[in-house]
Amino acid sequence: MRIRIAIVAITALVTSACGYHMRGAYDLPKSMKTVYIQGGSSIFREQFSAMLKSSSGQLVDSPDKAEVILNIYKDGVERRVLSLSERGRSNDIELAGHIEYDLRDAQNNIVVPKEPVDFRKEYFNDQQDVMAKDNEETVIRKEMYQQVVRTIINRGRAAFETMVK
Repeated sequence: MRIRIAIVAITALVTSACGYHMRGAYDLPKSMKTVYIQGGSSIFREQFSAMLKSSSGQLVDSPDKAEVILNIYKDGVERRVLSLSERGRSNDIELAGHIEYDLRDAQNNIVVPKEPVDFRKEYFNDQQDVMAKDNEETVIRKEMYQQVVRTIINRGRAAFETMVK
């Protein structure tokens, strides 16, 4: 029994010492723990909120409670057919998105000036399994927005770290 406890303790120490953290979790600076989002789609907000929760941050409902204000100016995804089958149905689909945002601190000072983030993903649209492809598109959109959220958090984290130094 003691050996098992020792093994678990050693494993926990080794994984924490090597910088291991849960997938999707970020080490947010103190100045980015509470975020207010102005604008943006529901899927973007959902993904941003999930990322903050996994990183011990939170999305707040008022700019007065926030340490960071994220303004979303444009947020959209377009669906485009890339190729057709011999029956005239779409085979390859491209999802292309664009977001413009800026980050401000609690005093409304611009930390990250207005920047665009473009993202795109292609996938094969199998006409034999239409229901599964609708679900696949939803999953792909969520993954695309997860990447955008990571990009915004990384840019914000870098900006706040340079302000501190």
